[in-house]
Amino acid sequence: MNYKVEGVIRRNKSRFIIFILLWIFATVFLIMPLACSIVDSTSNGVFQLYEFFGVFTNYITHPFSVIFKSFAIGYIGTFIKSLGIFSILYLIFMFVGFFKTAPKNEFSDIEHGSSDWSKNGEQYRVLSNKKGLILAENNYLPVDKRGNVNVLVVGRIWIW
Repeated sequence: MNYKVEGVIRRNKSRFIIFILLWIFATVFLIMPLACSIVDSTSNGVFQLYEFFGVFTNYITHPFSVIFKSFAIGYIGTFIKSLGIFSILYLIFMFVGFFKTAPKNEFSDIEHGSSDWSKNGEQYRVLSNKKGLILAENNYLPVDKRGNVNVLVVGRIWIW
């Protein structure tokens, strides 16, 4: 299970920052105007839909006028509720998207025919990383090596 979490983090490092910036952008330009519009269109405890759309379009076109207004006494409660609901939904969609990119098994990102299976250069006891017959990226079969240099090549040869 640990390889799945590591794979998700490795594949989505750059996307974490993008998702945080999108959350901030949506909070400032959507949630703040929405919360202030809800409070302004509720008069006498009754929500007026027609008034809501008029106020909402005004706040959307002038979003910076709402930033300080959303932290005022009558608006902060609605803003916190709206932000909480939006954040929970945003996190759910974000985590679903991230975990859909999780590797299916621990060998899913390893190139076939490479030496990614070896650790700390242990393949260079037999192979060379500088010159010789090419086996894989940065792995060469040295031609001047003494001893057994037999190599088993597994794979297909496509001739057509």
